[in-house]
Amino acid sequence: MPACNQCDTKWSWTQTLKRSSFTFGIGMICPYCKQKQYISASSRKKHTMYVLATFVPFLINLFFDLSISKAIFYAFITGVIIIGIYPFLIELSNQEESLF
Repeated sequence: MPACNQCDTKWSWTQTLKRSSFTFGIGMICPYCKQKQYISASSRKKHTMYVLATFVPFLINLFFDLSISKAIFYAFITGVIIIGIYPFLIELSNQEESLF
């Protein structure tokens, strides 16, 4: 779980998921000290790879001729697993970092 860089308090799984997934801005407010935190550039790059992983069942469908319903089911399961582990993989930063 990510920990705030200001107050060094670990966020819960629910807080992390809410703040990282349902926030339109880049910064997130720490629920404990109310300071703005940012997802680190390395975490954002990893997140992109996880999102792309949800499309793997569709690529497998092209090569192994699965039914489209199975591909959708596997993509759904992959998405649920990624959402479940995503809060454990987030790292926070005090300042916004550029991706490149």
